[in-house]
Amino acid sequence: MPTKQMSSNLRFWLPVIIAVAVVVGIFMGSHFTTNKPVDENDRKLNAILNLIAQEYVDTTNLHDLIEMSIPKILSNLDPHTSYFTVEEQKAAADDLNGSFSGIGISFMLINDTIGVVEVIPGGPSEKIGIMAGDRIVTIDDSTATGEKITNGAVIKRLRGPKGSKVKLGIQRQNSNKLLTFTVTRGDIPVNTVDAYYMIDNITGYIKINQFGRHTYDEFITAMASLQEEGAERYLIDLRGNGGGFMEMAVLMVNEFLPADQPIVFTRGRYKRDDSEVWSDGNGSFQDAQVAVLIDEFSASASEIFSGALQDNDRGLIVGCRSFGKGLVQKEFVLLDSSALRLTTARYYTPSGRCIQKDYKLGALDYEKELFDRYMNGELYSRDSMKVDKSQMFTTLYGRTVYGGGGIVPDIFVARDTAGITSYYIDVANANLLQRFAFNYCNKNRTALNKLDDYKQLSNILPGDEELLKEFANFAAQNGVAPRWYYINLSRLLLVTHIKAFIARDIFGNQGFYPIFNSTDKTIQEALKAMNRHKAAFPITE
Repeated sequence: MPTKQMSSNLRFWLPVIIAVAVVVGIFMGSHFTTNKPVDENDRKLNAILNLIAQEYVDTTNLHDLIEMSIPKILSNLDPHTSYFTVEEQKAAADDLNGSFSGIGISFMLINDTIGVVEVIPGGPSEKIGIMAGDRIVTIDDSTATGEKITNGAVIKRLRGPKGSKVKLGIQRQNSNKLLTFTVTRGDIPVNTVDAYYMIDNITGYIKINQFGRHTYDEFITAMASLQEEGAERYLIDLRGNGGGFMEMAVLMVNEFLPADQPIVFTRGRYKRDDSEVWSDGNGSFQDAQVAVLIDEFSASASEIFSGALQDNDRGLIVGCRSFGKGLVQKEFVLLDSSALRLTTARYYTPSGRCIQKDYKLGALDYEKELFDRYMNGELYSRDSMKVDKSQMFTTLYGRTVYGGGGIVPDIFVARDTAGITSYYIDVANANLLQRFAFNYCNKNRTALNKLDDYKQLSNILPGDEELLKEFANFAAQNGVAPRWYYINLSRLLLVTHIKAFIARDIFGNQGFYPIFNSTDKTIQEALKAMNRHKAAFPITE
């Protein structure tokens, strides 16, 4: 074999060999007693590792090789088994437990590219227009793609001191050119309940962005507050919620179920990983109507919550098919405080279905599946939705549901494209809606700060026609020429979003969501369905 080819092969396989040796060695050393016979594979891999350290022609940094190689080993298992360095472990804990200074996104490395999975509401990235689904390809004008990029490296480059800035190059599905955003880092409190308010005299709305350690407490506080305001039924908005702690979802479901109803089951390779969770009958909202809003980014704990209510015929699920994550990870903390989150079980909804989508074709196809839904028209037509009819299950009262690919909603709501014109896309991609709202608030802050709540904004804001003209002039000054045919088609969308962003600047999310949701088609369809079902359950939609 030519020397160059041998060198190339060695560079590829050396990290893999080292990673296998270290993962197996550390895992066995940490979790098995020493009086058991040493596994031959463990002995062989450790021998290889020792030979590399002692005999390899060049000096090697084994630690760096190990850190780079372990994720490659784990990628051959499933998409959700993952390795966290010490730094990544701390960052992940910050996301779910406390607060941190950064740009306010959750991301995933997808085919060597940084994919934005979630944008934290009210955080720095959302305020300047970064969206879920964006791809970050440059950071401070340096390439941020390729095999060498790691979770830890991304976190290190995106987080930083409060007030510092980072320049991001973004690829977006609806734009052929690279979009540039400069984000000012800030403190990001991790409140998992974004907002709650009364939609009408009897309907309370709660928006939950993830399932953290304190989500149940935040949820109960919100529910109790809405109940005091007269809520008799509830909309739980889990759109864009990628999951988190399963325990929080279980506690929340329990609030709606009578005693002795199944919530979730887990089944693993060993009996120790099997579990069954049933309701205890102590929930405070067993007689309240409930509907859950989901979309293609609702995953994991969001699907446990939705699946439990759906299978018990306890609530309506409204929106688009959810992501499809039905695997349970258990965390093993290694000797250096890094961690391995290993898939040890699958979870099953009460009807017995596992909603995990197929991942056998590899990570790229797994992540690309969401894009395929868009291209296949699933987000716009229920008839285009793919369901695995070989995995048919039955709810408590006999309705058919499907496993193998997310939660299929009881009421499908197509993606609302009304008002989305080329003009709207241009101003949204250039972040002009948020910037206009920010400038407007700065010019009128004294008057706006005198308002008690968002409902009083109409007393100060100009009429829709004048507001739209002011925005069109602002957009023209910032490079987007007015095209009034398209502006008029987007009129309602533009005005609603401008008002919502103004409300957020003054009142936070409690002011933003009531205005932003006022034209939300999924919410409107959920309310219509709840009006058809006056009883709390059974649901037979």
